[in-house]
Amino acid sequence: MDRTTLLKSVLNALPMPALAVGRGERILHMNQNAAAMVGGDLSGRHYITVLRQPALLDAIEACLRDNQSRSARFLGRGGGQDITYDVSIAAMQGDNPIGVLLTFQDVSDIEGVGQMRRDFVANVSHELRTPLTALSGFIETLQGAARNDPAAQTHFLGMMTQEATRMNRLVHDLLSLSRVESEARVRPGGRCDITAVLRETIEIMDKSARDTGVEITYDGPPEPIWIAGDRDQLTMVFRNLVENGIKYGSGTVTVATRVTDHDPALRGAGVVVDVSDDGDGIDPHHLPRLTERFYRVDTHRSRELGGTGLGLAIVKHILGRHRGRLRISSVVGEGSTFSAILPLT
Repeated sequence: MDRTTLLKSVLNALPMPALAVGRGERILHMNQNAAAMVGGDLSGRHYITVLRQPALLDAIEACLRDNQSRSARFLGRGGGQDITYDVSIAAMQGDNPIGVLLTFQDVSDIEGVGQMRRDFVANVSHELRTPLTALSGFIETLQGAARNDPAAQTHFLGMMTQEATRMNRLVHDLLSLSRVESEARVRPGGRCDITAVLRETIEIMDKSARDTGVEITYDGPPEPIWIAGDRDQLTMVFRNLVENGIKYGSGTVTVATRVTDHDPALRGAGVVVDVSDDGDGIDPHHLPRLTERFYRVDTHRSRELGGTGLGLAIVKHILGRHRGRLRISSVVGEGSTFSAILPLT
């Protein structure tokens, strides 16, 4: 087998995009993955006309010059999405140096996780900065113009309490989300009676609902409904859903439970808990994003009502841990229904 045939055989066996650039600065061969990456088999072309990205071109030129390995980034596109590659450039040496070998590793997922982390930190910083800025302003007022004004002091201290409560809730929700995400791959070991959890949740939240003019009604079987589940986490799910109904409903929040022999979301028997409100409803284009962290349909109203933008993200992760699903339906002007679907034991 001659050297050219061997080179082609080796490149074609690699699972990632790979190509070889000869000492004459032309592409000797590229495998099928590399050809798909650049839009066709461009073997024989000068590497500058194929790869075109300055940092990568500089690394290839340097490796051809001194035979020292280099690395660079290459930004490609596939399936309508941007793809980020880590490129390793290494000299192919022997009795007669052939050129350099380039291998491309797709690191788009890693880049995506990094961007999610950066977005998350930016969102948390923004959410904390808002109440902190308000608190700083109130403190400055109390130290100055309102120093000797009892009525103003009472007013501003009340507002400071609200902002401090808001920050405390944000930190609590962040810790809850972190804990839920860390347990995502660990199935709950205990058993839980959904009927008891719902009755307890409604009892706890009934007073706050009535204080805002909202009535919570329950429609479900009286007997226990047992599932494999973490009672504390499921309580968190239903408290979040009922609390949202209280915040955004007009007068009634209905909690309805039903057992089904087959639910498409579970591909088997399950229990469905519907939490419905009679509020303004949600425009359809918002529905796919409601479980994203910090996503709000109405940012100003949500903050006024004490929302952190994390509640539905927590709900989604807990239900995912329980091998369940969250289903959301809404009609503008008629209200919304949030359905927690959980498999039966």
